[in-house]
Amino acid sequence: MLVAIGVMSSITVNAQQVKNVILLIPDGCSLATVSSARWYQWYNNPDKEFLYVDPYLSGTVRTTCSNAPIGDSAPTTSCFMTGYNSRAGWVSTYPIADEKNDIYPMDPAKAYQPLTTVLEAAKIMYGKSTGLVCTCEFPHATPADCSSHSYNRGKYDWIIPQQVHNGINVIIGGGAGLLPDESAQFLKDKGYGVFKNDINAMRSYEGDNMWALYGNSDMSYDIDRDPAKQPSLAEMTKIAIQKLSHNPNGFFLMVEGSKVDWAAHNNDVISMVTDFIAFDEACHEAFEFAKKDGNTAVIVVPDHGNSGISIGRRDQGDYSQRTKEQLFGAMSKYKASSDAISWRINSVPFEDVQKVFKEMCGFELTERELEALKNCKEYEKSPIPKDERKPVRGALYSSGLSRMIAQFMTERTGIAFTTNGHTGEDVFLASYHPQDQFRAKGMLTNVQLNEYLCNMIGTTHASLDSLTAANFAAHTEVLKEFDCSITTTKHEGKDAATLTVKAMKGNKAVNLVMHAGSNIVEVCTSKGKPIANSNVELPSPVIFVDKNNTFYLKRDLIDYVLGK
Repeated sequence: MLVAIGVMSSITVNAQQVKNVILLIPDGCSLATVSSARWYQWYNNPDKEFLYVDPYLSGTVRTTCSNAPIGDSAPTTSCFMTGYNSRAGWVSTYPIADEKNDIYPMDPAKAYQPLTTVLEAAKIMYGKSTGLVCTCEFPHATPADCSSHSYNRGKYDWIIPQQVHNGINVIIGGGAGLLPDESAQFLKDKGYGVFKNDINAMRSYEGDNMWALYGNSDMSYDIDRDPAKQPSLAEMTKIAIQKLSHNPNGFFLMVEGSKVDWAAHNNDVISMVTDFIAFDEACHEAFEFAKKDGNTAVIVVPDHGNSGISIGRRDQGDYSQRTKEQLFGAMSKYKASSDAISWRINSVPFEDVQKVFKEMCGFELTERELEALKNCKEYEKSPIPKDERKPVRGALYSSGLSRMIAQFMTERTGIAFTTNGHTGEDVFLASYHPQDQFRAKGMLTNVQLNEYLCNMIGTTHASLDSLTAANFAAHTEVLKEFDCSITTTKHEGKDAATLTVKAMKGNKAVNLVMHAGSNIVEVCTSKGKPIANSNVELPSPVIFVDKNNTFYLKRDLIDYVLGK
C-alpha cells in the first residue's frame, strides 16, 4: 500500500506498507535530553561521538492533549495509536468535548468510546504478532495506550485484564507484583511462558508467546540495574524481536524507554542520560534487525517533553567559556540515581551521609545542603525531630528527599531545569524504511504520525474507525432487542462489572455472560450454570465504562457467539 499523507499542506510523506513495524518511544524525552546524553557518552567514551539514533533523525512531531497543548503519556501515545487526541489521563478512549479549548473539534456523542489501536489492528486485520517492551510497570500509560482502553490511566484493575485478554504475544517489562495469579494462570493455560523476576527462565524459554516481568512495579533505572537480575532494554528488545519475527505475517512491536520520563520528573540528570543511552542501545537492536530483514520499518519518537532541561544555566553567566569538564565532568562521577541514593542514606546513620555522597557522587554536601537535608521530612535519619523541621531559609530545595538529592547533583553540573513536569515543545522524530524515500520526514502532528503507522501495517485511520465500530459498539445498541443486565461488584477489593444477556441458542434459553476486560463470553443455562465447552473468545476484550454505564463489545456479538 502506498499512501500520500498531506502535512500542513506543504509537506508530503509517502508511506509504503512493510511486514514489520517497530515503534520506540523514549517517554518524556526533550531534545536537550538527547543532547545531554550524547555529550555524556562522548565525554566518557571518546570513541563514541554519536548515538545510534543519530543517522535516522528525520523531523519533529507535535504532541498534545485534546484540549491542551501540553500532553501527558496517556493521551499522547493514545493519539499515535488511534489518530485521536484525548484528555489528560485517558487511554485510547474518545474524550469529552471541550468546545472552547479543543485543539481539533471533538464529537460530544462519542465521549468514552474505546478506540481501536494500531497494535490491535495489526493483530485483527493481518494476523500479525504483537509485543510490548517497557521499563515501567506493564499497565502504565504508554503500554496501556497500545493495548487497552480507559478514561483513567490509574485504573490498573480495568487495564490489566484487557492486556491479559488482548492476545499480545510478548510483554517484557516491569510489574511482576501486579499480575494477578488468576491472570498468570489464564496466560499459562493459553500456552504462554510467564516469568516473574526470573531472567534465566526468560533467556532459556523457547516458546514464542511470553510475559516476563521484573520488579514489584517498575524496573530499576539503568544506572542502578543489577544485570544478574534484570535485563537491559536492549536485551528485552532483541528477545521480543526474535520471538515476534517467527510469525510469517509479521509483527508490530512497541518499545518504551519509560523511565527517561520518571527521571525527568525528578530532575535527576544522570538517570535521564543513562536511561536514554540504554534506550538508544535498544534502538540499535531495532535498526540492525530492520536493515538485515529488509521488510521492517522503525519509528522513534517521544510522546512529549519533560522538565525544561537545558545545557547551560542562568547562574553560570560565563556559559560560553565553560569547558566540557565543567559542564559534564561532575556527572561522570555519579554512580546511582537520586532514588537509589535516597534509599541508601535512609539506611545508614546521619554521621555516614557525607561518606555516601562521596562514594556515590564524588562530592560532599555543603553546610547549607546538610541543613536542607536534615530538615527534609522524608529523611528518616535526620537528627532533627520531624515536627521541628523547617525549610532552609532563602533556599528553593524540593521538599521531597529524592528530588532534593537530584538538585544537589544538578548544581555540580552545567544543566538546568525549569519544571518537574511535562513541557509542550515538539519532540524529535527518527525513522528507517527499507526504501529511504518512504521514511517519515518533516514536521508531523501526532494525528499524522498515526496515519503513517497505519499505512506501515497496510491500513488507514479510516479502517481503524471501522474496526472500532465493529468491535466496540455500545451494548445499548447491539442488545436493544434483548433482555440484559449489568451488575457491578467488588472483586478482591477492586471494581468488577458483568453483563448478562438472555438469548436463545436453537430452542434452548441461555445466558451470555461477559466480564469487563475479558474477551471470553461464557455461555450458561438460563439458570446461570456454565455449559461445558461452550465459551466463545472475541477478537477484543469487552470494555465497561461506569460513567455512562455502558459495555462496548462486538457489533455482531449475538450471531458471532450463538453461531459458534
